[in-house]
Amino acid sequence: MTTSDMRHHGDDPATPARLRRTPSRLLSLAAAHADRLVGAGLATADARKWHYAVLAALQESGPASQATLSRRTGIYRSDLVAVINELAERGHVERAPDATDRRRNVITLTGKGRDQLNHLDTLLASLQDDLLAPLDAAEREQLADLLTRLIAHHSRTTDDT
Repeated sequence: MTTSDMRHHGDDPATPARLRRTPSRLLSLAAAHADRLVGAGLATADARKWHYAVLAALQESGPASQATLSRRTGIYRSDLVAVINELAERGHVERAPDATDRRRNVITLTGKGRDQLNHLDTLLASLQDDLLAPLDAAEREQLADLLTRLIAHHSRTTDDT
């Protein structure tokens, strides 16, 4: 899928200038484009963004309960069950009762899951290159820093209310 295939109807020269320069609108358009690009790219590997999030969380922090994975990934617990089911069916994770609390399940990354995560890392790097093609390395780093600051600020604001 190319950038022109994903063109949003409101980002052409006929769009009023004040709309074309409104940061919240630009963020929204960029996020929608990124979501479509990444979703379509991951689909070519029979994966979704939440699959990647769970695999990455398990690789980075080790086995975890479903509740812990929900907190680490931001996936609602009710949605996480379906994601874990899909990953378990594919052999990417194993679900087993927690030895200290049999009411909980512990999710563990498998060797096949590590291989899938490595494949998805490579795929996502390519998708990020496509998404950020007009930016050089320094601009990409600056964009990530600015977005991180915005998210951190609004996370604190939300937590304070």
